[in-house]
Amino acid sequence: MRFFFAALPAASRVGAAPLLLAGALALLAGCHSKTEEKGGKDAKKNNGPALVDVLVASPSAVTDSVEANGAVVANDYVELHPEVSGRLTYLQVNEGRRVSKGTVIARINDADLQATLQKIRAQLQVARLSQDRLEKLLKVQGVNQADYDLAVSQVRSAEADAAYNQALLAKTVIRAPFGGVLGLRQVSPGAYVTPATIIATLQADTKLKVDFTLPEANGGLVHPGTVVTVRFAGNPPRTYAATVQAQESQVNQTTRNLTVRALLPAGAQVSPGTFARVLVPTGTARRSVLLPTNAIMPGDKSDQVVLVKHGKAVMQDVKTGDRQEDQIAVISGLAAGDSVVTNGVLFTQPGKPVKVRKAKVKE
Repeated sequence: MRFFFAALPAASRVGAAPLLLAGALALLAGCHSKTEEKGGKDAKKNNGPALVDVLVASPSAVTDSVEANGAVVANDYVELHPEVSGRLTYLQVNEGRRVSKGTVIARINDADLQATLQKIRAQLQVARLSQDRLEKLLKVQGVNQADYDLAVSQVRSAEADAAYNQALLAKTVIRAPFGGVLGLRQVSPGAYVTPATIIATLQADTKLKVDFTLPEANGGLVHPGTVVTVRFAGNPPRTYAATVQAQESQVNQTTRNLTVRALLPAGAQVSPGTFARVLVPTGTARRSVLLPTNAIMPGDKSDQVVLVKHGKAVMQDVKTGDRQEDQIAVISGLAAGDSVVTNGVLFTQPGKPVKVRKAKVKE
C-alpha cells in the first residue's frame, strides 16, 4: 500500500498530516475487515457436513464358513532325471508345450553299452550252438549229463547278461512318464549329466487340485464329497466350487493342522502353485448384514461402523463374522434399516453433521 503526498506549503502540510493519518487508518481497517470476512467464509466452508455414501442394513441368512489358505497342485508332477550318468546326445524340451506319454525327451551316449550288448549276443549265439550240439550227443549218450548242464547254464547266463545290458540301454533314454506340460529346460545338449541332474519338470494340468490346511478342531467339517468354495485373486477374481477328495490320515504334530485335498472343476483357469483362499461351510446359518470391508473400523475391544442418525454421525460397536474377499458379515450391533456409512468414513466425526450423497439398499 502506497501513500502519495502532493507538494503543499509548509503550513498546509502541518494541517493535512492528521487528516492523512486518519485516512490511512481507515483504509487499513477496511482491508482487515475484508480479510476477516473471507476467512470466516472459508472456515464456514471447511466446517460443513461431510459427504458420505450409506448402505441401508438388511439382515439376511448367511451360512457360516471357515477360511483356510491353500495352494493349487497338479494331479501329477515329476522332475525328469536321468537314471545313468553320461553325455547328452539328444535333447528335445519344448518349454511350456504339451507332450504325450512316452515322448522321448533326451538320450544319453550309449555307444559303450551297444558294443557290450553286441559282444554278449555273439557269446549267446555260440553258447546256443554248443547247447544244441551237446543235446544231440546226449540223446545218443555221446556226452555226459554234466557237460550238457554246463552248456545250458552258459546259455542262460548269456541271456541274463543281454537282458541286463538291454535294461541299461533303456535307462539312457528319458521319456515322459505321463502326458502333461513341460517346464523350463535346465541343461543343454552335450552336457554331462548324472542321476542328480534335473533336465526339466513335467506336470499334468488336466486335473488340478487344491491342498489346504484346517485347524484340528475343524477337521470334522470336511469329508470326501464336501463342496468348498475356492477363491483366487486376480483381475477379475475367480471363484470355483471344489470337491474334497481326501484328507491326511493324521494331524501335523508341529502346526496341529490337518491337510485336506479338493478337486477343482475341469477347465479351471489357474496354474499349479497359485495361492488360494478356501471357504469351508460349517453347515449353520445366521442372520447377518454384509458390509464392504472399508466400512468396518477395527478397534482394540470391538469393531465399529459409522451410522447416520438425524443427520449426524454416530459410532456403533459391532461384532463381525466371516470375511470374504471384499465383504464382511456383521452378526450383531446392527438393526434393519440402519444407515451405515460405506464411503467417506474417514471424514466423519462423532456427533458432527453429515450429508448423504448416495444411499443404497442391499438386495
